[in-house]
Amino acid sequence: MTPPLLLIEDTPSLQLLYKVVLQNAGHPVVTADTAEQGLALFKHLKPTVLLLDLMLPDRDGLDLMRECLSLQGSTNVIVITANGSINRAVEAMRAGAYEFLVKPFDEQRLLNAVINAKADDAAQDDPGHALSFAQPLTEKMIGNSPEMRRVHARIQSVARSMASVFITGESGTGKELCAQTLHAASNRAAAPFVPLNCGAIPSDLMESEVFGHKKGSFTGAISDKPGAAALADGGTLFLDEVCEMDLNVQAKLLRFLQSSTIHPVGAAQPRKVNTRIICATSRDPLAEIKAGRFREDLYFRLHVVPIHLPPLRARADDILHLALNALGQFSKEEGKDFRRLDPEVEHLFQRLRWPGNVRQLRNTLRDAIIMHDGPVVRIDMLSLENNSTFPDDSFDDDQVRRRTEAVRALEGMTLAEIEQLVIETTITGAGNSIPKAAERLDVSPSTIYRKREGWVAAKLAARTTRK
Repeated sequence: MTPPLLLIEDTPSLQLLYKVVLQNAGHPVVTADTAEQGLALFKHLKPTVLLLDLMLPDRDGLDLMRECLSLQGSTNVIVITANGSINRAVEAMRAGAYEFLVKPFDEQRLLNAVINAKADDAAQDDPGHALSFAQPLTEKMIGNSPEMRRVHARIQSVARSMASVFITGESGTGKELCAQTLHAASNRAAAPFVPLNCGAIPSDLMESEVFGHKKGSFTGAISDKPGAAALADGGTLFLDEVCEMDLNVQAKLLRFLQSSTIHPVGAAQPRKVNTRIICATSRDPLAEIKAGRFREDLYFRLHVVPIHLPPLRARADDILHLALNALGQFSKEEGKDFRRLDPEVEHLFQRLRWPGNVRQLRNTLRDAIIMHDGPVVRIDMLSLENNSTFPDDSFDDDQVRRRTEAVRALEGMTLAEIEQLVIETTITGAGNSIPKAAERLDVSPSTIYRKREGWVAAKLAARTTRK
């Protein structure tokens, strides 16, 4: 029998409110108003989900959470706090919290957190049950590892909600695919899915790209242009690399989320749109907030339902499944007859770190299939030039020598000069495509745009000084 939720909250009015909301939604709840009482109930009930206020009269909530998790590490703890400090949130998450809610929060935010926590627990206890529901919705998101079962379960639980989803994960883990899967499984599947890469758009054009503009509103605005938010009306707007968005546009995005209205540049009147927001970032959003590059209030608006995509190295059980799926797909697309991987390749794939994650694995196989003929992918067909792909103990003497020679060739240059050389060389090698170069360097395109603007400004300043 599934144990009830345990709610530890010392404010009687809030305790009653949360209990009524949860019970009305079909979640049995047992409550406590002190740490001592809560710990006793925790030991007795062994709940799978604990809602815990951090400000308790007889003990610090974080200390209580740590003790509870030491007794039962599988419990998903949802931290509730009136302290909106990011430092406090970071401390709670690092101590093992599953999710945190900052007062005041609405009913749906509370229910979403509980639903997700229970879905994750169900995925761990009964993976077959989670997959039987999730697999039809996530057939392109391959993986049967425990980490991916939790992702499948979370997608299943939130797909038909209007709640904003915040996807995190390293570059190449499949964040846009996750967003597409959420959209396809939602009630909005027949409406547009509009992706927008915030890192690939110069900051001065971002507002127009998101909200649109009217003819003549600025130089170059030769006609009306609907923005991504308007194009996604009735559907889903996917903001990829949202942490790259300019702070000024972040403020306007926050107003859009609060009012569901857009105001195109140069328009006389705003207009209502019905758009669901899914966003993603490969950065640490809490670190971006601390650095002043991302608005805290916008983060809390977007971070309603978090989904974290694990790196490929954390889901080694999925590597061969992913590789064989890519092999079949690319063989068909390229008209080749590849059917399997050599056992030596299988062994190597499971040992590699894959810093580029699923994208790097797929690109490695695509390259081998394009350049060679089947039916077996052999190790000599693979191009694995990125040394960081290999385990630390796998470099041979020749690789070490080449690395040493490369470093010596850069002696006498400043770090800034080396950085510029590497970036410009990569851009040239990528066919002058900054987005492709950024992907190879594992940085955001906007980072390269900013650096190039800085180099041009420095040159102009130097010329002015010489005159």
